[in-house]
Amino acid sequence: MKTTDRKEKYIAFLRGINVGGHHKVPMAVLRDELEKMGFENIVTILNSGNIVFDAFCESTEKLEKDISEHLENFFEFPIPTIIRKYDLIYDFLNNDPFKEVKITKDVRLYISFLKNNKEIDLKLPWSSSDNSYKIIDKKHHNIFSVLDLSISKTTKAMGTLEIYFGKNITTRNWNTIKRIVKK
Repeated sequence: MKTTDRKEKYIAFLRGINVGGHHKVPMAVLRDELEKMGFENIVTILNSGNIVFDAFCESTEKLEKDISEHLENFFEFPIPTIIRKYDLIYDFLNNDPFKEVKITKDVRLYISFLKNNKEIDLKLPWSSSDNSYKIIDKKHHNIFSVLDLSISKTTKAMGTLEIYFGKNITTRNWNTIKRIVKK
């Protein structure tokens, strides 16, 4: 697995684990399995599959494939994995793509991670017809969106992402990203 002598910090976002009692992945077992793969300084954040770890510099695509295959073999169900370099997420947080958004108790901020950089014909910023959901920006493989629950009362508006970008995507609340970067 080692391609250079320089380690980098990465964040893995696992999709579809520990949801509604299905596809249970205990975080301690997950850390052990990643350690067996040679990763170091492994920290899991929340129970939804957010992992910060150090690895020798490789392509994120190779890391995604290796981790996903290893976890599927161990847990016996598919675990889609999307990886970003820690520095990229840190930069997003520091440059705050949501700085112009008026925050209320009903406003939710999200970042969605695309497995593949799918280009679509969607003029950004984009708003749903009822203005409850907005895609404010897309940077490479990452989409920044805002959901106003005072209008929609449901997160179903986010289904828009799958319509435009496909199912090979995972989304995190911006507060989760803040927790991840602080680790």
